[in-house]
Amino acid sequence: MITDRWFYGPLRSPLGRRLLAAFLFVALSSVAVLTAAALVGTAQGLTSAQQNDRREAAARTAEAAAVAYQRADGWAGADLTAASAIAGAAGAGLVVRDGDDQMVWPGRGMGPGMNGMHAAPTVVEAPVITDGRSVGDVRLAFTTTATAGRAVAWSWVLGAAAVALLTALLAAGYVTRRLTRPLHALIGAARRFAAGEPAARARTGGPGELGELADAFDTMADEVVRAGQVRRRLAADVAHELRTPLAALQAGLEELRDGLREPGIERLAALHDQTLRLGRVVQDLADLSAAESAALSLRRTDTDLADIARTAVAAYQGLLDAAGLRADTDLTVALPVYADPDRLHQAVTNVLANAARYCRLGDRVTISGHRSGDVAVLEITDTGPGIPADELPHVFQRLWRGHRARSVAGSGIGLAVVRELVTAHSGTVSAASPPAGGTTITIQLPFARTARADR
Repeated sequence: MITDRWFYGPLRSPLGRRLLAAFLFVALSSVAVLTAAALVGTAQGLTSAQQNDRREAAARTAEAAAVAYQRADGWAGADLTAASAIAGAAGAGLVVRDGDDQMVWPGRGMGPGMNGMHAAPTVVEAPVITDGRSVGDVRLAFTTTATAGRAVAWSWVLGAAAVALLTALLAAGYVTRRLTRPLHALIGAARRFAAGEPAARARTGGPGELGELADAFDTMADEVVRAGQVRRRLAADVAHELRTPLAALQAGLEELRDGLREPGIERLAALHDQTLRLGRVVQDLADLSAAESAALSLRRTDTDLADIARTAVAAYQGLLDAAGLRADTDLTVALPVYADPDRLHQAVTNVLANAARYCRLGDRVTISGHRSGDVAVLEITDTGPGIPADELPHVFQRLWRGHRARSVAGSGIGLAVVRELVTAHSGTVSAASPPAGGTTITIQLPFARTARADR
């Protein structure tokens, strides 16, 4: 189960194999370097400790030889058995020489020395000091090494290396699986989505950036699905808007063609109204397309947003009066902006047209402006029925007409055009509607010098 989970899974994909190979290479290299360093360090430590022990043994042997020399008042008759025992306990043969470099120990028939030693010994010397002068020296010949200590060190180091390698293998398999699993889920979701499954999502909580990538893919898929729904709704709404006037035009023209009705002024005027309705729908779509590319066609100049609003209200006054609305302005403060006056005029008139379309007879529309820091603020407020809270987030979406779509004429493009035009000027537009009724559309644009700096 462990092998299947940690190794067979990642090995099923090329990326998993590459990652696992890379992790294993790093793990093996690290374990090899650490093992070699541990063995070298252990060997040097054992050698240094062994040398210190041998020097101490030589020093103790020299002290014992000095005591024997003082007791015998010379090397002749000195009993060096104690010194030989110290050397033997340290695993070394003892040779004692006098000041003339003549061998004193071992004598004939006496204790072990270097005779008969086949292996090349390691000799450690120490002077024999009595009364502050050197009377000879002792030489300890060591033929054994710290093989037992090295064997223990090797066993521990190699055991630790095996445990580290096993841990590295398990960690490599775990990390590889953690990295490849969200990628496999993302690849599968992308393939299913491309194959026509709109509900395909990665939905995997991968580590770090992989999780963010999966979330970004899911968000993108949601937006693609939403955009597809908007396109389908757009096609349906445009078809619905065009179907009625086209059907009326077709029926009227067929009647005139077949001679069922005379081409009188009233009948021709009705057909002309249907063509105007078609023209409005087509113009709305053209305005939206132009607004979406407004950033490429803006003719900016230093202008006053308050003057633009006053001009727009004056130009639209007749239609507001026809709708039974009263328009008031509070535009006494200059609002200098660096913008395209024609585009902003179009944005303001679209808001006014939207108010005229949805407000009731006798309602009031107020256009006011003020400054807020380095921002010019234009507010268009009406006393109409307002917008439901659940529809407010959608009012600037193209073709959104809300629950009153059946009772109010229009294509649902006007406010979408407003948003595109204001955004092209590095501004923002928002809508607010309190529960008591009424709607406020707020347009915010940077002042002229701020707008120039942004460019």
